[in-house]
Amino acid sequence: MKKRSGFIVMAHLIGLVKPLSGFMILAILMGLVGHICAAFITIFGGYAVLNLLGFDTPLELTGIFVSLIVFALLRGILRYAEQACNHFIAFKLLALIRDKVFRALRKLCPAKLEGKDKGDLISVITSDIELLEVFYAHTISPAAIAFLFTIVMCLFIGSYHPALSILALIAYLTVGVAVPIITSKISGDDGMKFRTKSGDLSSFVLDSLRGLPEIIQYGSGEKRLSQMNEKTENLSDDESRLKRTSGRNAALTNTIILIFDIAMLFVSAFFYQNGNVNFCGVLIPTIALMSSFGPCVALANLGSTLQNTFAAGNRVLDILEETPAVCEISGKPEISFNGASVENAVFSYGVETILDDVSLEILQGSIVGIVGRSGCGKSTLLKLMMRFWDTQRGAVRISDTNITEISTGNLRDMESLVTQETHLFHDSINNNLRIANLSATDEEIEEACKKASVHDFIMSLPQGYDTPVGELGDKLSGGERQRLGLARAFLHNAPFMLLDEPTSNLDSLNEAVILKSLREERDNKTVVMVSHRQSTMRVADKVYSMENISKTSGRTS
Repeated sequence: MKKRSGFIVMAHLIGLVKPLSGFMILAILMGLVGHICAAFITIFGGYAVLNLLGFDTPLELTGIFVSLIVFALLRGILRYAEQACNHFIAFKLLALIRDKVFRALRKLCPAKLEGKDKGDLISVITSDIELLEVFYAHTISPAAIAFLFTIVMCLFIGSYHPALSILALIAYLTVGVAVPIITSKISGDDGMKFRTKSGDLSSFVLDSLRGLPEIIQYGSGEKRLSQMNEKTENLSDDESRLKRTSGRNAALTNTIILIFDIAMLFVSAFFYQNGNVNFCGVLIPTIALMSSFGPCVALANLGSTLQNTFAAGNRVLDILEETPAVCEISGKPEISFNGASVENAVFSYGVETILDDVSLEILQGSIVGIVGRSGCGKSTLLKLMMRFWDTQRGAVRISDTNITEISTGNLRDMESLVTQETHLFHDSINNNLRIANLSATDEEIEEACKKASVHDFIMSLPQGYDTPVGELGDKLSGGERQRLGLARAFLHNAPFMLLDEPTSNLDSLNEAVILKSLREERDNKTVVMVSHRQSTMRVADKVYSMENISKTSGRTS
């Protein structure tokens, strides 16, 4: 995880406000006027006292009371409007950020997400993004309001004596700037630790739910529960530490405010004794300072809260700024499929070389089999053909064109990949199949399922194609999920099919039906199959062994 300072995270998050800058300016103006009204309610109360004591005031007593009523009404209306505007901005921006995050994840998938902790990703997408609401609704406009409000109040207090203005400025800066910075330093990286542990707990819970059958089978429930409780307690300890820091922050803030209020009283009284100000110059500046710390206190209270928020923002920015392993291509001339080849391909995961100088040729209309020991790179080779990764050296070509020169959309239309694990969404069978071809008719879906030898099974279900498959497809067996994956590939109707262990979970009867379908499709389909089954390889026109398809070793069939 890239560690950024709070200022860098803040700058990135503020940059996202640009589309809603008009609403933000409106919220700041309403907040500023609202706080001025709140402060001047107390100040005009001071004028009323002075008027009753016979001192000259800007307004008569009637005008003062009318002003107090107007200020009170305006304060309530503007406060509501400011909060409504801020929350509109916050929730709108959270929607925009989620959209950006999902777009980023789409670009990162699958290469950069294979090693990612899924539970931690869920935590980022949900709770971390949700936590940014604090920043957008309760940080940006309050900071701008505090800055502008400080200027207004310093000018007003300074109208009685410049030194009082300087004292007020020092008070505002101490409460609104120094206290949050000190609190942030004291908090250190507690916020980041809390968010990280929160993600770890989410991951652990998700992993436990997915592995519940194994946990029950092997009687490890007590141990798993103990581990979960330990993680929960650690997270609770971190949260308690953050709360204690927040409490100390509030106590420090209130103490500093009291000290500056007393200081303003004594300094103005000193000037009164020396004839620099009259009694109004003692009472009004003191009351003005006492009633005007609201915007600065809002900033002071953010000192500890923002640590958690910036930690969440840091984790979100990690996703948004992650560089995809493969960039999407657009704008290239569209091509049609007429064969594929791999030429001297070299590919490594980090320092581990998986494919070393691999070459093979796939003729249009042929069925090609690929065999080899586990871990030799068979599945990786298929993913290179899909351009989930790019080769470090060599090339993958389709229709004599390097796939790095083919538009991504064009490439996806020409290819369909069936992996060893078919993912099924928590939806109906029909909708799970239709993802391969959104415009497919019911007849086309049924035809694809017949080719995958799964139509009869679906029709035996109470709701047929409208049957829900359940969370993660748990209501279906491995073979049924695999056949639905094959039905998707047939429905996609791409000319180039890449099948990774397509019959590993099937019995011989269903395997025979599917292999028959593949033979019948050879006029308009080219198929590459990875399999350990000799019976599956019998349908292949040519079989490559991964151990013997490097340039130096030659090819075998």
